Amino acid sequence: MKKYFLMTVLFISVAVFAADTGKWTGYIGDSHCGSSGTGDGHASCAKKCIGEGYKPIFVVGDKAYAITNPDKASKYVGDKVTITGEIVGDSVITITKISK
Repeated sequence: MKKYFLMTVLFISVAVFAADTGKWTGYIGDSHCGSSGTGDGHASCAKKCIGEGYKPIFVVGDKAYAITNPDKASKYVGDKVTITGEIVGDSVITITKISK
């Protein structure tokens, strides 16, 4: 019983410390172009790619994050935005709040 309890505590501890809650500014791009296809001149391409079925992503500098709740980002495709949320690991973000 102690073994399972300790394993559960360890798992919860790792999960808590693996998440980074904060605020970041970047672009909503598309999974086809990734981090290389963002910026003020890329909005029409990002909208086209997402219209073709690619997923929206959040790009900060050279780093691209998959969005767990892409419906919150759908009206900001191609835009520079500020996102409040939680990054899990080093490649996934959950959006709590998004604004231009």
